[in-house]
Amino acid sequence: MNIKRSVMNDTLNKLTARKNAPTVVFVILILLVILASVVNSSTAGVKNEVNIFGVQIPINSLTGVFSALSEICVIFMPVFCGKKGYFTALFLQIIQLPMIIIGIITRNSMSSIPGVFGNILTIIAITIIYINNKKVNSYQEELRDQAVTDRLTGLPNRFAGSTLINDLIEKGDKFAIVSIDINGFKGINDTMGFDAGNRVLCEISSRWKEIADTRITGTLDFIIRLSSDEFILVIRDYKSDEDIMKTIEQYEAVLNNRLTVDDCDFYITASFGYVEFPSDANNIDSLFSFADAAMHEVKRAKSSNHILRFTPELLKIERKLEIEREIRDALENDTLFFNLQPQYDMNHKLRGFEALARMKDSEGTFISPGEFIPIAEQVGLVDKVDGIVFRKSAMFLGEILRKTNIDIVLSFNVSVRHLMKNDFLDEVRNVLQCSGVPAKQLEIEITESIMIDSVDKALKCIDEIRAIGVNIAIDDFGTGFSSLSYLNKFPANILKVDKSFIDEMNNSESSKQYVSSIISIGHIMEFDVIAEGVEKLEQIESLKEIGCDYIQGYVWGRPLSKEDAEELIMNEVNKDSSL
Repeated sequence: MNIKRSVMNDTLNKLTARKNAPTVVFVILILLVILASVVNSSTAGVKNEVNIFGVQIPINSLTGVFSALSEICVIFMPVFCGKKGYFTALFLQIIQLPMIIIGIITRNSMSSIPGVFGNILTIIAITIIYINNKKVNSYQEELRDQAVTDRLTGLPNRFAGSTLINDLIEKGDKFAIVSIDINGFKGINDTMGFDAGNRVLCEISSRWKEIADTRITGTLDFIIRLSSDEFILVIRDYKSDEDIMKTIEQYEAVLNNRLTVDDCDFYITASFGYVEFPSDANNIDSLFSFADAAMHEVKRAKSSNHILRFTPELLKIERKLEIEREIRDALENDTLFFNLQPQYDMNHKLRGFEALARMKDSEGTFISPGEFIPIAEQVGLVDKVDGIVFRKSAMFLGEILRKTNIDIVLSFNVSVRHLMKNDFLDEVRNVLQCSGVPAKQLEIEITESIMIDSVDKALKCIDEIRAIGVNIAIDDFGTGFSSLSYLNKFPANILKVDKSFIDEMNNSESSKQYVSSIISIGHIMEFDVIAEGVEKLEQIESLKEIGCDYIQGYVWGRPLSKEDAEELIMNEVNKDSSL
């Protein structure tokens, strides 16, 4: 490639080249050398004395001080100012040498003879310093090249890219970051081998580097290889979003040209997601993350348009995909677990527990069930989540019953999708058999919406569950498709009043009466009633007043680990045995 100046290399050099001292330092050193030389010339033949702190000192004896100052400044020049400093210092020393010799002859001042040798030795010293610095700089450039260059493609690497972006952010310059991923590259590696894949990457990199170096896009570009088939493009010197799009389109267009490796033709495409500083993000982590989010959305959408700018809505999509991946990993590795929230009667006697699904991400951070349960429902994994929580919590209760024989109920949620599966009843029977829990001590919570989705099938399924002795609870009553006609048909044991009604219960008399009506309806239908989400003592008093049977909520019990739940159970057993 016949290019006089490489834009990419120029940018790298600006970022990583050793910085010489500012020009003002260079000028000060020159002035000090000249000043010292003038003072030396003026005082060399003077025989007068000067009184310094009561001591008479010959003026010409101060020449040594100024000579030393001059030599130090001359040595500093190549050290701090590089090539420019060395040749300036060499020039000053060379023109100073005949001046010293002339001074010795004209003034017959033999005391200046050491200055000749000092001058020559200084020239030798600065030459040695300069040559040594050249070697050090050459070695540093080699190390810099290894530190900032991708070994395979010759493009700048992640470190170089991060350095440039941080520098641009610090300066407040406007720029855009484009996250690029080669589509279908894994297929090339799998079918043709890694060597062929590497040559494909090198050819793509060469095409993109030529665009960046020649500036045919009209913008100032910097292409970076992050890893494998992932690249970053930094775009500067543009005027509008349209300029950014045109630049990206040129990088996309060169991929349309046939690429041949080992007599095999490849037609490469890529996905481009971009973000702008500072309008879209103002720090390097957000810039990379947002550009990646836009790029992944392009790949997910599988659209003919391969370029997308980041918008805040993409974060929700990206988060959803991330949570889905975490759910699948948790299911595969069997890392889903459960907490148990206690339920009490109105006299604070333990009725049992509701098993609640819990999950951590790959880094050990808890993911809210309010976040992962809806996503599990959307992607069709909620039945598997339900199944694991059901099985694990039932096995825990079975162990407790073998130790204590306590009369408590384990309640767990089942989604409509899970309940409607043909093998759900077999799953319940299998869990009962494996755990050893009596059917009467299990309770399945389902929402009233199941009666809208498929009434006949739902009733048949619920009747079969009741037939083997398992209890049924209507969860979140009042929030869905409540209907007295459906409720009358519903073969349930328990009705659970949703937390949203409990929260408002004491805010007005009408709200309290609404909850009272729900409880009355439940009792008319011969259901026991549990109030969910009870968090205040005054709520307990109101619920007692209107005839609620059980409560569940933070006021008497937050969700517990199985260890803490076991401790609570043992305390309950000991309390009963002492009565």
